[in-house]
Amino acid sequence: MLGLGLPEIVLILVIALVIFGPGKLPEIGKAFGRSIREFKQASTEAAGELMKDSPK
Repeated sequence: MLGLGLPEIVLILVIALVIFGPGKLPEIGKAFGRSIREFKQASTEAAGELMKDSPK
């Protein structure tokens, strides 16, 4: 992982709250979650393609 503990995560969330405000945070979280999900899906598909194409 990134080596982030609870205090660091809380600090990041507080800074994000100050910068973006409480109304924007759910939208940002949703977009971040969607991006991570798409990245995982793409990496899984790429790994599947590599395994399928690799010689045995």
